[in-house]
Amino acid sequence: MTTTELSWIATTLTAARPRAVAALLRYFRDLDTAEEGFQEASLRALRHWPEQGPPDDPLAWLILVGRNAALDELRRRDRHDPLPEGDDGDADAALDTDLAEQLDQSHYRDDVLRLLFVCCHPALPLAQQIALALRIVSGLSVPEIARAFLVGERAMEQRITRAKQRVAAAGLPFDAPGVRERGERLAAVGAVVYLLFNEGYAASGGTAHVRAALCEEAIRLARLLCALFPDEPETAGLCALLLLQHARAEARLDADGMVVLLEDQDRTRWHRAAIDEGLALLDAALHRRRIGPYQLQAAIAATHARAAHAADTDWAEIDRLYAGLERLQPSPVVTLNRAVAVAKVRGPEAALVMVDALAVPLSAYFHFHGLRGGLLTQLGRADDARRAFADALALARTAAEAAHIRLLLDRLGAHGDGTASDTLHAKDERCSIPS
Repeated sequence: MTTTELSWIATTLTAARPRAVAALLRYFRDLDTAEEGFQEASLRALRHWPEQGPPDDPLAWLILVGRNAALDELRRRDRHDPLPEGDDGDADAALDTDLAEQLDQSHYRDDVLRLLFVCCHPALPLAQQIALALRIVSGLSVPEIARAFLVGERAMEQRITRAKQRVAAAGLPFDAPGVRERGERLAAVGAVVYLLFNEGYAASGGTAHVRAALCEEAIRLARLLCALFPDEPETAGLCALLLLQHARAEARLDADGMVVLLEDQDRTRWHRAAIDEGLALLDAALHRRRIGPYQLQAAIAATHARAAHAADTDWAEIDRLYAGLERLQPSPVVTLNRAVAVAKVRGPEAALVMVDALAVPLSAYFHFHGLRGGLLTQLGRADDARRAFADALALARTAAEAAHIRLLLDRLGAHGDGTASDTLHAKDERCSIPS
């Protein structure tokens, strides 16, 4: 198997996972069985697709093979003895491709959104709802989810395990909730979509700094939420936020994979259709006069999107919007992002005071040390800036983040007086993750 084949198969399996697991859960109504069925289907894809070629509809193939594999396993358990020798389920490898492709896609087209509402059951604490949905529905790893919540991996593993146990013990229904129940669970579902996008926008690990497929799936789910709740301004605000942020995707990395800061991006590469769609959604939401955190974050992104050049950015308006967000949804990450605007409006010294006050809650947060190093550089405190950048480098999650910090350290080495260019960079990296 070539590296290219492995890469393609891995990408296909990652993209198919949410819908495949959702469809299998609808069939088996058991979280572990659905996950195990998909894992077995993935192993068989790795064995057989390189030799036989991939099916025309990989998703339908994975659902059918995962279902058959799970049924085989359930039969083994029922009989308490193994299948006859030589019958290891590999017959699935010879599945007629046409048969797999006959699965009615309408049956699983929107299963991911449906499963989000199922996982976000009010019988679970909110933190467990979101963590479970991110693991089961979106396929994020435990370390990725832990970093999104700014907690330790062991604590997050325990949170997810408790959620699974509670679902199994309580016999929670896996049927799609009714209209009223969907409304009651909307906040948790929105948070899952938001965090899913964040992981795609600035990956918390791995080789890729941007995982576009996750961003696009989050946007697809946000659009579905808008269709389900057309009168809910926060849903429109969420969708607008994701569209406005993702519109900058092509300009965020250069040809060498290096991070390009927001103020240095080629704005002609921003996706205008996505910006226009996001601005229209935001304007419609704001007219309802029920302001929420997603709308405020979208308004911040819109302020950037409306500036033809970086110098035209209305930083005073961004500072005002972040102040409103701090009141509605207090969070150290929100305050950290606001500090970028404060630096532009009132100078780096005022911003550094805000940032230093966040040292305890954000001591393990890459962007805290990166922004602090940038502010110290502007203030001419080169030695302190080097130490801050060194701390950031130790916390870098992707090669692009690490390379960016090394570049800033190199500049400090060349300009020991602290005259390196503006190094503020927290704002463009992630949305403001809720605590």
